[in-house]
This record gives sequence, C-alpha cells and structure tokens, in this order.
Amino acid sequence: MTERKVLIVDDSETIRQQVAGALEHAGFLVVEAADGVDGLECAGKNDLCMVILDVNMPRLNGLEMLERLKSDPKYATLPVLMLTTEVQQSMIERAKKAGARGWMIKPVKLDQLVSTVTKLASSH
Repeated sequence: MTERKVLIVDDSETIRQQVAGALEHAGFLVVEAADGVDGLECAGKNDLCMVILDVNMPRLNGLEMLERLKSDPKYATLPVLMLTTEVQQSMIERAKKAGARGWMIKPVKLDQLVSTVTKLASSH
C-alpha cells in the first residue's frame, strides 16, 4: 500500500494535534503547517493524498492557499477539505469554485472527519 499522507494547515496547534492524532490512529501519515505560506511549501515537498485547510490564518489564508494550490496542474485532482469556523455562504462558494471537495465546521467530530478524509483520500 502506498503512503497516505495528509497535510493539515491550521494556525491552531491544538486543532492540528487533534486532527493529526485522529488521522494517524486511522493509518494516515500527517504533515503540519501553521499558515498558507508554510502549507504551500509543505505541499511542494511531499507526495500528498489530501489537504485539510483552515480558512482564517495569518500570512496566507486558506482560501488563498487553495486557489494558489489548485492553479498548479500538479494539484488539480488533489482533494482539499476546508475545516473552519466560517459558515458564510460566499466563502463556501468561493472554496467550491476553487476546487475544495468539502467544508466542515469546527468543532468537528473526529470520527466524522476521519471518515470524510478516508473517502476523499481514496478518490485521489
């Protein structure tokens, strides 16, 4: 089986730790970044099966990172899940248009998150 590596991009260390722990328990390898700038750098250095992105972050927010990531043909089919406190329909629509495959609201149930990640990651 090939490595299933997920990139978690969130400025909250607590969220990254919770999500990483749940995904690692489910058999995923996890790479973490604290903002969109670091997230793009991590994406370029790793063979990913999926990205989980927060929206509100310093330096480069999740929507901007998503748009930059998806503008590169190398990442065109890479599943991206937005994990955020944002519920604005305009942000959800922007993320979908940019290529996000899902939108989950924090706080998230970790078992539901793992199930969603497993499903999306297997489509890549």
